[in-house]
Amino acid sequence: MHPATALWQDVERIRSTGPLVHNITNYVVMNSTANALLSIGASPVMAHAREEVQELAGIAGALVLNIGTLSPAWIEAMRLAGATARERGIPVVLDPVGAGASTLRTETSAALMTDVSPGIVRGNASEIIALAQAACGLAAKGQTKGVDSTHASSEAVAAARALARSFACVVVVSGATDYVTDGTRAVAVDGGDSLMPRVTGMGCTATAIIGAFAAVNTSGFTAAVHAMGTMAVCGEMAGAVSQGPGSFQQNFLDALYGLCPEDVEARFRARDA
Repeated sequence: MHPATALWQDVERIRSTGPLVHNITNYVVMNSTANALLSIGASPVMAHAREEVQELAGIAGALVLNIGTLSPAWIEAMRLAGATARERGIPVVLDPVGAGASTLRTETSAALMTDVSPGIVRGNASEIIALAQAACGLAAKGQTKGVDSTHASSEAVAAARALARSFACVVVVSGATDYVTDGTRAVAVDGGDSLMPRVTGMGCTATAIIGAFAAVNTSGFTAAVHAMGTMAVCGEMAGAVSQGPGSFQQNFLDALYGLCPEDVEARFRARDA
């Protein structure tokens, strides 16, 4: 099957089934990631109370854990929801926001790798390098700049492979070029737009979109490639008609909502890496 056709089939599955994606995510991006999920056709729920996360995770199509605004209560909620998802075979996606920037973020990310066993991990290059260092004992290669990357995505491919092999998961490194690996194979996804790093939460949005694709595709690797391909295609489309970050955010949601097979065929670019 042609790669663009396979991606489009997943988009159609999302739109026809409206999978529930449970997000335990940060205050900064709740609105934008919920709107992105709605725009692609999924059904978002943003819930982090310990009293309900197990119940909601148990009925979700996917669980997204994002450590952007951590607190002890949220960490416990992530572990509780993650345990329920693992028991029921529900895909879990982890976003180690700012790993490497603080001890709390780094240690929490590494602990969730062991405690929750996420099927997919997505981060920028510096976050993936820091997480691989903490979880796999790799040598340090610098530090994150808050939640921003100080490395190019290509610099984190080796760390991503090591992390994927160690935890039998799929790792996504996002950047100007996105990389997806399961520790053995790797795919590079090209596209997007230079305005994407100027909009808060585009990386978190990518993680949430991965959750939607993981809910309809049993292959975590394929789901991640298709999700990052969708981000790249819609980012490219939005950038072509935007004047700056404000209009880009609006146009990106419109691109997700209006995405059609011709857009995917014309713009989806994935290659072996």
